[in-house]
Amino acid sequence: MRQLGHWLAEEGEADTDPLAGMRPPKLDKVVVPRLSDAEVAALLRACKGPSFTDRRDEALVRLMTEGLLRSAEALALTVDDVDLRRGVAVVRRGKGGKGRVVPFGPETGRALDRYLRLRRRHPLADTPPLWLPGAGRPAFAYPGLSFALGQRARAAGIEGFTPHRLRHTGASRWLAAGGTPTGLLQVGGWSSMDMVVRYAESDAAERAVEEARKLGLGQFD
Repeated sequence: MRQLGHWLAEEGEADTDPLAGMRPPKLDKVVVPRLSDAEVAALLRACKGPSFTDRRDEALVRLMTEGLLRSAEALALTVDDVDLRRGVAVVRRGKGGKGRVVPFGPETGRALDRYLRLRRRHPLADTPPLWLPGAGRPAFAYPGLSFALGQRARAAGIEGFTPHRLRHTGASRWLAAGGTPTGLLQVGGWSSMDMVVRYAESDAAERAVEEARKLGLGQFD
């Protein structure tokens, strides 16, 4: 809108720039929803099993959480983008066209390895996408991801689940574990510190709640 106002004045379509000097409104700060450690553990238990989709969904949950992946970034991964030996996955094109390398630890690597071994028997095993659909489905896109992980979340008793909450959870866990904001910025693929500050504020608010509970300020006897 500011650009439009400037253009109108510059092109003579308006006498003056109607938005010159106008400040943008202050938006409400939304509390970033994250999953508790107990909820993540319950979600992973809901994925346990020997089937192809069991192992796929566990690997998805672990990699999206630890690697701070957006749904589109996870779905765009190919088999060649994952290096189990080094413990990294390459996001070729993230939001804003930015690529990056995301690390993952032994547990996520183990889940990926177990999934990839089953993946070799899939009818679509020779195709590039890392994540393949269940039997009888042509492809694994966002509706399939949302449905699959939504089912796991319901089985785990988690309300209001969306796949993007895994990214929020990973960011909060990073800061809570003592990770640096600049490191989080790089791994998460943000272009500015604004979102990192939001996660830091949310994490600080949660710590304050826990501190208040331990203080027991409501006890007057």
